[in-house]
Amino acid sequence: MRFASDRSFAEAHRLLGEFLASPAPRVADGWAQRLAAVLRAGNKVMICGNGGSMCDAAHFAEELSGRFRADRPALAAVACADPAHITCVANDYGFEFVFSRWVEALGRPGDALIVLSTSGKSPNCLRAAAAARERGLLVLGLLGKTGGRLLDACDEAIIAPGATSDRIQELHMLVLHTLVEGVEAALGHAAG
Repeated sequence: MRFASDRSFAEAHRLLGEFLASPAPRVADGWAQRLAAVLRAGNKVMICGNGGSMCDAAHFAEELSGRFRADRPALAAVACADPAHITCVANDYGFEFVFSRWVEALGRPGDALIVLSTSGKSPNCLRAAAAARERGLLVLGLLGKTGGRLLDACDEAIIAPGATSDRIQELHMLVLHTLVEGVEAALGHAAG
């Protein structure tokens, strides 16, 4: 008996295989080293995205600032997920400014910004990347589809394969967990 979920699991498996055959896993290893260097220097990692990507951003930040697999010192990471900030800026300036205003307020040279976008076209992520680059932040994009305009707005990007946001986000979360694991290892905090 076949289950309706079989097709979804098969598609996710196929996309993971495609992802693993691409340069992306090696790029992610490099990102872990770069993010570890940012944190080692006393700077922070910022991350933003819309909808499910915002949830992924918040999850990533709490894995660094809280705990992943092993006890270790807290790592400086923050997601733009404060509803007061988002609604204030959206009301006063427009939704396309919610992330850039946050970067302007908190971003400092030497920090890193990760933007999550399954389409690569989100105006608020594009503005955040521009604000970050103007301030001397490393800008990394975890994107989908063709990468959209964000592909060129980032210092470096990983594009997850997939035609739909859900499949792209599943790979994004895998990359984010791998980044936390890699950062911990690079900082000497790997789980035993």
